[in-house]
Amino acid sequence: MDNLKRAVIFMLLSTSAFAVMNALAKFLKEFSTFELVFFRSLGTLVITMTLLTVYKIPLLGNKKGLLIARGILGTLSLLLFFGSLKSLPVGTAVTLRYLSPVFAAIFALVFLKERIRPVQWLFFMISFVGVLVIKGFDEQVEFVGLVLVVLSAIVLGSVYVVISKIGKQDHPLVIVNYFMAIGVLVGGVLALSDWRNPVGMEWVILGSLGVVGFIGQYFMTKAFQIASTTQVAPLAYLEVIFTVLLGILWFSDSYTYLAIIGILLVLTGLLCNLYYKSRIVK
Repeated sequence: MDNLKRAVIFMLLSTSAFAVMNALAKFLKEFSTFELVFFRSLGTLVITMTLLTVYKIPLLGNKKGLLIARGILGTLSLLLFFGSLKSLPVGTAVTLRYLSPVFAAIFALVFLKERIRPVQWLFFMISFVGVLVIKGFDEQVEFVGLVLVVLSAIVLGSVYVVISKIGKQDHPLVIVNYFMAIGVLVGGVLALSDWRNPVGMEWVILGSLGVVGFIGQYFMTKAFQIASTTQVAPLAYLEVIFTVLLGILWFSDSYTYLAIIGILLVLTGLLCNLYYKSRIVK
């Protein structure tokens, strides 16, 4: 029970950190998407490089091709997600990005030959109906933003498959380090044409993107290490609730009843699928 309590605390810290990172990215929407990706990646890269050096973990890893693919796909997903924040309420964007497990299951079916049972398709349909409700009844949801965040979820789904292929052959810090290094390279190069020099506290806020993101990843990892996946994974969806609340309090985002129903449908389908998979594993 002590481990479970600690895991819950770690997940609360993790989801809170990710929610803050999402809100900061929304707050900094005057900066280009490329510049945001650059600073978010740079902050975490400094931390991961330091830890890899201190613990003398080989930087290049073993599955170099897959590590590079993970980094490229992760960077693309992040670019699309940050781009969607410029035209979507932050809570809606985070909710829709959580469709990634659906696409991960589909990619796993195609590339890893993993089975998807009929009832899981029903759960997926519930989530997609939620997307249609959100788009149809939330006037704040622009089509471009919707396309960007769904594409982000699709790409993120492929990231999960690549990480699954890497398995335990590489240290988690090495995997994150590749992602952040490629994010710094791609974001930095593409930001040059539209670079905006931060002023005053903007330096601190931009720098904190990567730090807060790393905190979220760190505590999530700690939670999964000390408690079972079935106990911890559902808590990840607290990020949606925290982000919606931050959007309302910070950006005065508003949601119609139907938009809230859409968000709940998305989460219901995903949580039902997660619960069903946990029962199969048992």
